[in-house]
Amino acid sequence: MYRDPVQSLEPLPSRPAAIRALRVGMIGIGTVGSGTFRVLARNQAEIAGRAGRPIELVMVAARNLVRAAAIVGADVPLTDDPLRVATHPDVDVVVEVAGGTGPAREWVLAAIAHGKHVVTANKALLAVHGAEIFAAARRHGVAVAYEGAVAVSIPIVKALREGLAANRIEWVAGIINGTTNFILSKMRDEGLDFAAALAQAQALGYAEADPAFDIEGIDAAHKLTLLAANAFGTTVRLADVQVQGITALERVDVASAEQLGYRIKLLGVARRREEGVELRVQPALVPASHLMAHVSGSMNAVMVKGDASGVTMYYGAGAGSEQTASAVIADLVDVARLDGTHAAQRVPHLGFHAHAMSALPALPRAEACGAHYLRIPVQAASQIEAVSGWLAGQQVPVQQVALAAAQPGMGAQLLVLTQPVRQGTMDLALHALQAHPSVAGKVTALCVEALA
Repeated sequence: MYRDPVQSLEPLPSRPAAIRALRVGMIGIGTVGSGTFRVLARNQAEIAGRAGRPIELVMVAARNLVRAAAIVGADVPLTDDPLRVATHPDVDVVVEVAGGTGPAREWVLAAIAHGKHVVTANKALLAVHGAEIFAAARRHGVAVAYEGAVAVSIPIVKALREGLAANRIEWVAGIINGTTNFILSKMRDEGLDFAAALAQAQALGYAEADPAFDIEGIDAAHKLTLLAANAFGTTVRLADVQVQGITALERVDVASAEQLGYRIKLLGVARRREEGVELRVQPALVPASHLMAHVSGSMNAVMVKGDASGVTMYYGAGAGSEQTASAVIADLVDVARLDGTHAAQRVPHLGFHAHAMSALPALPRAEACGAHYLRIPVQAASQIEAVSGWLAGQQVPVQQVALAAAQPGMGAQLLVLTQPVRQGTMDLALHALQAHPSVAGKVTALCVEALA
């Protein structure tokens, strides 16, 4: 039906003004960088819809330009000079996914000095140089985003900084290294010893040729420092983390934990106490009925205890090209939304504004308190009463005592679960126990984490 345009006062639809894309320069085009490129290209409409504007890759720095060109094609300019990306006037945000702590620090600080936001998945860089980098970002009014640096596909940094912002966080604990979780799963499920499980992890690409960062707990310690800083509003302090890897774990301990109703996981634990903050990465027994005990393979999981929220748990992939890219691009979307936002109104880098950060003291090892698992090789099974009675006399409260199931080529093994005891007391008792006449070999001690 005809409508007189004078009588019809409905406005004609207007075309939106051209919106400038967020221009991204990327340093590194390896596993994470190539995944980021693929996901940006594949999901560009969805990403732009969430970000409010397109996100475009405009420059890439790579060591191998031929390989880089095969990934990004002919339309993206390439350079072998990362500082060119970090300082280029056509770049709004620098994505650093090359790794390392030396040159990467120089590139990131250069980008910040030139007024560029930074997105990185480099947990080692932030664990070692985070205080300097975040301070520089505050001075220059730019953002440093790093969701991909911790637990990859799990948005745990956003959960701590935003979703749980109403809470006083009491503790954070998690399986935050996929390689070690894969190894421990193989040792439990297939009865492999550590070396055989590690070889499988390397064959499948879960572990590097030199796996030390993973199996010694260093990678998990890097991530724990970032989790603790966001949870408690304290500075990033890698040196304060007590670190123990899984290289000394034996197949008998994995089997004995199962016998007692537990499973062994490499946990990162950050706990706030009245005296300070407890920061630990170490293999620990978790009750077999607990959700954390069922996190298998290379998967990650993080639990957070808030005073208002109670316990929340986050689960997802702990490694992978596109899994990490998911977190990197989520950070890019956040950066794309910052236009016109004053720096003081943004989500702080570590969850708390700088003036509200506190220097909570880190507790020494001796002041930690928890239950323990002991495996004690004894001369004969009949000595079970003598050893357990001796432990009680050393102020180590014993909760449960059992004999380990027989293992080929291994003598009698006494298994002890203690009640919570101060770590300093336990260390003194273990030192003395090693010289006990009934003990026939090295005593193994692991923490027990109820995660209640």
